[in-house]
Amino acid sequence: MELQDKFGRKFPYIRLSITDVCNYKCTYCLPQGYKKTPGDNRSFMSAKEISKLTKALSELGVCKIRLTGGEPTVRKDFFDILKDMKQNSKIEKVTMTTNGYRLDKIAKQLHNSGLDGINISIDSLERETFKNLTGHDRLPEILTGIKILQDLNFKSIKVNAVLLKGVNDTDKDFDIFSNFIKDNKIDFRFIELMETGDNREYFKKNHVQAKKFKEYLNKNNWLYQTYGKNAGPSLNYIHPDFEGKFGVIAPYSKDFCKTCNRLRITARGDLRLCLFGNTGTSIRHLLQNDNQKKELVDLIISQLHHKKASHHLEIGDTGITPNLSSTGG
Repeated sequence: MELQDKFGRKFPYIRLSITDVCNYKCTYCLPQGYKKTPGDNRSFMSAKEISKLTKALSELGVCKIRLTGGEPTVRKDFFDILKDMKQNSKIEKVTMTTNGYRLDKIAKQLHNSGLDGINISIDSLERETFKNLTGHDRLPEILTGIKILQDLNFKSIKVNAVLLKGVNDTDKDFDIFSNFIKDNKIDFRFIELMETGDNREYFKKNHVQAKKFKEYLNKNNWLYQTYGKNAGPSLNYIHPDFEGKFGVIAPYSKDFCKTCNRLRITARGDLRLCLFGNTGTSIRHLLQNDNQKKELVDLIISQLHHKKASHHLEIGDTGITPNLSSTGG
């Protein structure tokens, strides 16, 4: 059994948010800090509900789950969720996205828990700029955490940066990131700033087209690398003189959605067919008993008939996503 929509796209990859809460105040996402969604008093899914969901997803051919937030590690039972997912489901690959908070303290535990990959948000390698962007002076701790993971021979480390005008979009900035991965086996990806319901003015002021970074890559002899199995949306580039790789995630580019291979589930148990879709379907009521698994599987399959060919970001339609933290990014 596998998840497939009417356009022939298959979905072996789930982005599973386990909390909306984030302790950073990134300028493009939560500049005023985390606030509860007005009118939604539902609690986040429990570890038991997540366990039932994970087992059902594995029966649907899902082989990769990325734990997201908010910041997933703010949950006190984060490691219990991770351990259960690794030990009690048939999901082949469990990864996470994090802001790197306390990474230096938990790196060893992440490695020992069997985590298969980690994406860390670092929008600038300049300490003061990082502090201004996030509201936290934690860049040294994050870089220490990365070093600990590397010393433990942790294989899959990716760093994400949102491309922002006047912050990290010059050749000089790109050179800094380039020097970072010169002798470092890290996949560094620039993500084009996306408009959401809460950041329209910020988007207009700070959006930079991804082609600016692509031009830098072409100018510096980086070579495009084709997609791998269950890959994300990143266009990846390699260079014979570099240990690390560069990537570009360009949601405004033509045909971006043709390679879509993931679905999203929010921390409160809503299935989202698209990050920028206009609807969400609650599946949480089917996570209460083991005998509900068939009904849960059938509901998820039926929802795929409603998945559209593409988002409509290019015309300013951001769907029901107020900010990226609310949907797991």
